[in-house]
Amino acid sequence: MRYRILTLNDISPRGLERLPRERYEIAARLERPHAVLVRGADMHELTLPDTVRAVACAGAVVENVPVAQYSRRGIAVFNAPGANANAVKELVLASLFLAARNICQAWRFAASLEGDDRAIEARVRAGRGEFAGFELAGRTLGVVGLGAVGVEVANAAEALGMRVLGYDPQITVQRAWQLSSGIGQALSLDDLFARADIITVHVPLNEQNRGLVGEHRVRLVQRGGVLLNFSRAGIVDDAAVVASLDAGRLHAYVCDFPSNLLKAHPRIIALPHLGALTGEAADNCAIMAADQLRDFLENGNISNSVNFPQAQLARLPGSTRLAVANRNVPNVVGQICTHLAGAGLNVAGLLNASRGEYAYTLLDVEGVFGDDLLTAVRAIHGVLSAYQV
Repeated sequence: MRYRILTLNDISPRGLERLPRERYEIAARLERPHAVLVRGADMHELTLPDTVRAVACAGAVVENVPVAQYSRRGIAVFNAPGANANAVKELVLASLFLAARNICQAWRFAASLEGDDRAIEARVRAGRGEFAGFELAGRTLGVVGLGAVGVEVANAAEALGMRVLGYDPQITVQRAWQLSSGIGQALSLDDLFARADIITVHVPLNEQNRGLVGEHRVRLVQRGGVLLNFSRAGIVDDAAVVASLDAGRLHAYVCDFPSNLLKAHPRIIALPHLGALTGEAADNCAIMAADQLRDFLENGNISNSVNFPQAQLARLPGSTRLAVANRNVPNVVGQICTHLAGAGLNVAGLLNASRGEYAYTLLDVEGVFGDDLLTAVRAIHGVLSAYQV
């Protein structure tokens, strides 16, 4: 089968190279595509044809994709978690130094100096004391969220000689293995905010995390503390942060989300969403998205879907594979197997997994099946999509 892939943004060639041209047609304009590759293009008003099986996002964020709508159609949505982690980590580390040493404020001071070199030298001697900072070694960094970025930041900060506390009640086994044994565990968010000198936030923006760093938690930060936000703007209450800076409690705030409230404040460094903006991150995200999409289209396997469960099943030689997405309701697998038995097909391998209200099944059968079987499976109550892969 030859697959048609619609691209909604310029996708890194390093990623597109993972989709061999003898099997994939890739273009920004395509009729009846099998899948979509996207970065930041807004898909909420886009009507996808019924041929689309998957949407692969070349990045960690899927806010531009109507995930709930696509889930109801059985369309798998993939992202690329961790592919841009190093880029974000490096910017967070840079921001630690910017804040601790008042580098941006000192830079602005130096750029404003006037007069001849002798006059400038005199003004430097008189004014440089205003920008005295502190060293990171020995300070305590609190990391909120120990996903791909949070773990890298925590480990790197420890290597700089910082004490590090982490908090993430949903940390995965994979991330826990990656975390340095020297990273301490905070008992709660409030515990972390009260014990850390510098706090960096690395959690997704959802209803649970919106306003996570509000007035209450800002007040818990030790006097002279620093707050970093390279996740999303809505996670931090900007007004509470500005009030704390103006009152002299917080030393600095560094974020990736400028606004009228933040952009000109003397104790705030607001960057223009630079976190993952490197060529290497774009390549890594595109490669991960393309690999996941190819494995899904050719084998039905699912890795890093935001709406369907992980599903990896080794293919059995000589078998034909059926991939089914459905609502997580009883007896769907049983009915599929009944249809297969009625067609005289034996199940040689099966994997079924669920995630919330949705489930996904892979079945390897001995022999081949045709469109009649697919039509029967698609007609089962609760089935959202079914394909031969």
